[in-house]
Amino acid sequence: MMSFFLTFLCSVGLAADANKPHPHQGQIPAFEGAPPSTQLTSEELSNLFTGQPVLRKATGENEGRGVAVFRVMAPEDVVWSVILDYEKYPEWIHDLEDTEIYKKTDDLLYTTFKTKVMGMDIEWYIRHVVNTKEGWVTWTLDYERDSDLDDSVGYWRVTPSKKNPNICRVEYSVNLKIRSWVPRFVKKMLVEQGLEEATSWVRVQAEARHKTNPSSP
Repeated sequence: MMSFFLTFLCSVGLAADANKPHPHQGQIPAFEGAPPSTQLTSEELSNLFTGQPVLRKATGENEGRGVAVFRVMAPEDVVWSVILDYEKYPEWIHDLEDTEIYKKTDDLLYTTFKTKVMGMDIEWYIRHVVNTKEGWVTWTLDYERDSDLDDSVGYWRVTPSKKNPNICRVEYSVNLKIRSWVPRFVKKMLVEQGLEEATSWVRVQAEARHKTNPSSP
């Protein structure tokens, strides 16, 4: 059954292809410039300052979105050094098979992400706009390449504490749509599981780097 399904996918061309454009140029609205900071309730702020992450999620049949807000005990430059270390992601993120930076300019960074589910490679191409001086990175699909995801938009925000520059508030937001043939638990992995994992791997890796070399990222 699985071999038949894989043959069917290949026969109708349902697979990522770096040599042809995506079927559309974006269905989820992209961020223009800096993304908005997430406004938290007093209860959420209280939880945040006691070390608990704030997670908000909303999912539909073929789409999902959410945001995670959490604190990291490391300075801003160290946190960014971890977030932008894309080629290390497979070591840190469960179920992520491979990543590759395939193009880079002054403020744009293009990365391939790949996971494997049910024997199928799921691959997508992301275009990041990097502005760490203002404390953010946004992304969309790279629509010049055909991804297995239908669409993906999101951002990172890193804001150092005014009282202690060695503590940062980190926000991770993701909004995506999957294609009808992609297993739905891929959506769950990238949204629900992805939000929860972001609060741990970024914190663990950044705090470890800061502890190892507190004077630099």
